[in-house]
Amino acid sequence: MSTFNRAKKYEDEFKLMIVALLQLGQSVKQVSEEYALNSSMIRKWRKSHEGNPGNYITTSVLLEDQKRIRFLEKELRNVQLERDILKKEVSIFSVSDK
Repeated sequence: MSTFNRAKKYEDEFKLMIVALLQLGQSVKQVSEEYALNSSMIRKWRKSHEGNPGNYITTSVLLEDQKRIRFLEKELRNVQLERDILKKEVSIFSVSDK
């Protein structure tokens, strides 16, 4: 049985979000690295959406989403730091109990 890679299908909303990021000034390289996408595919999406401004996600909605993502990433880092501190404290106290 042979295996082969099928092209991954992306929702139109996702493609529009990627194109909107480019409109906001992010480079193809940045978006490609952040979302693990092929840069030629991103360029293709951008080209296919040129002249179709009605399809773009409004920049204000996208900016709000980006703010939310940054906030959640910061919260995640804080929670991970707290967890790591608690792990260290537990190991310190368990050693001193022996």
